[in-house]
Amino acid sequence: MASCIWALAKNMSIPLTSGCRADQLMRRLAVCIVTLILIAPGGFASAEAPFDLAEYRGKVVIVDFWASWCVPCRRSFPWLNSMHDKYTDDGLEIIGVNLDAKPAAAAEFLAEYPPSFNIIYDETKELAKSFDVVAMPSSFLIGPDGEVRKRHYGFKVKKQDEYEAAIVEALSELE
Repeated sequence: MASCIWALAKNMSIPLTSGCRADQLMRRLAVCIVTLILIAPGGFASAEAPFDLAEYRGKVVIVDFWASWCVPCRRSFPWLNSMHDKYTDDGLEIIGVNLDAKPAAAAEFLAEYPPSFNIIYDETKELAKSFDVVAMPSSFLIGPDGEVRKRHYGFKVKKQDEYEAAIVEALSELE
């Protein structure tokens, strides 16, 4: 197994030294595994396989555009996870759309901030263009009728209650 890790690290340009601590090695292994999942055919949802919002009609959807270099995204992922966990049974779907140029950068981010929601990789940025993304993160709350109800650019911790209230309001339409 160690030789497999070394080979993966070498192929992915992840430096490993003989002095690596176990936690460092496990983190790097997690990045390798997530990267392999991301780049494996069919292993990672891609916006190249068309994202069809109509598939989610009748649900409340958050489409969140993010990138590994985005500092506010590091604050939004734990909140998105908590919203997913709290409201998924009520009809909430969350789709994170990654806009990194390299899947390995996304993999490292996801190893540090693992999502409980679906992730799509938008390699060509066509999905981002269709939503007119202008900042990171850009989040769109879509009602059960498929219409955008709210959008926010950036993520402000002080506005979490406001964001959640909009979700609850949209979910109330499902009852």
